[in-house]
Amino acid sequence: MIAQQYEAPSRWSVLVDEVAKLPAFFRRDLLNALSYRFAFVTDWFGLLIQAVTISFVGVLVGHSADLPTYGGQSVTYTQFAIVGVALAGFTSLALVRVAAGIRNEQMLGTLESLLVTPTSTKTMQLGSVLYDLLFIPVRTALFLLVTGILFGLDFHASGIVPALIVLLALLPFVWGIGVATAGLVLTFRRGTVVLGFGTAILTLLSGTVFPLDLLPHWLEVIARVNPLAIAIESVRESLLGGTGLGEAMIAVAKLAPFSVVSLVAGFWIFALALRRERRHGTIGLY
Repeated sequence: MIAQQYEAPSRWSVLVDEVAKLPAFFRRDLLNALSYRFAFVTDWFGLLIQAVTISFVGVLVGHSADLPTYGGQSVTYTQFAIVGVALAGFTSLALVRVAAGIRNEQMLGTLESLLVTPTSTKTMQLGSVLYDLLFIPVRTALFLLVTGILFGLDFHASGIVPALIVLLALLPFVWGIGVATAGLVLTFRRGTVVLGFGTAILTLLSGTVFPLDLLPHWLEVIARVNPLAIAIESVRESLLGGTGLGEAMIAVAKLAPFSVVSLVAGFWIFALALRRERRHGTIGLY
């Protein structure tokens, strides 16, 4: 018999095979989320309580002269803070979910099983957070829509698309940090402590609930290059000032280097951690 010559699959066919696996991850996590309906309800209840609290603080503050203007228009504190809280919540939740994705696989005992299958680690990383990467932006948009209606915040409809573009530009930055944290969790088992500290610093220096110019000058200079602060200000400009797509693209250009560096560094750190755990045979330990 003449042995048939083995032909290695093309890169395109490999890519198609890997992408075809992603819906299975999404379906698993969607069914898991639907099985915990009470957690879903309490999450939204917590968001609304937070929004109500901000609205009362807004009544206390009134139209403060310290608040910036957007598109030449003055804004209320409630408008200012709701946008900041929505994006800070978007970042915090996305970081936690991305970092927890691989950790959950490890604790459920499915990580080792996945690693012995012909599945790329990048497919595993994306698959384990695909549901959250799709759900969290939708959650943020719905939060802004609901609070805008409930509290009459008068968001500009023309700013919705630019705001979504900025959110998508911020997502790779968040994803990269989350993947790096997942690598730390694989190695140190308690990497979420670092994540919590880093998230707190990012949020503090983002102008979430107060204008950045209230910070000491040296700290304000640092805060101005915080990717979260850049995204929040751009979304405020879009939704509160009605600025067009051009302003959003400027923010995207500012966010792009941070997103690229974050993704590259995140995948590199995770790959190093995974190689170490494989070498020591400790992937299943948690």
